[in-house]
Amino acid sequence: MSDSGNGLHMRIGAMLSAALLTLSGAALGTTQSQQRQQGRSVNQAAKHEARASKVDCRAANQKSNSQCRQDKRDAKQQGRQQKRDIKY
Repeated sequence: MSDSGNGLHMRIGAMLSAALLTLSGAALGTTQSQQRQQGRSVNQAAKHEARASKVDCRAANQKSNSQCRQDKRDAKQQGRQQKRDIKY
């Protein structure tokens, strides 16, 4: 009779271990998801800001079109770097 009791305890222990592993995996997945969403938001904001600054630059006729394009590229690259900083 004591053998069946040990088997039950082992099964309960295995089930608890599996549940803990599942919960820790879910928490990690949630953290990664939040990081991806934050990174996406930063990247999208940088794109919109770069687009608006290029339009303003061209409208004000401050620089040549190629200089305005380069400014836009630089702004987008900064947004990508901020995204990397969040994710990694």
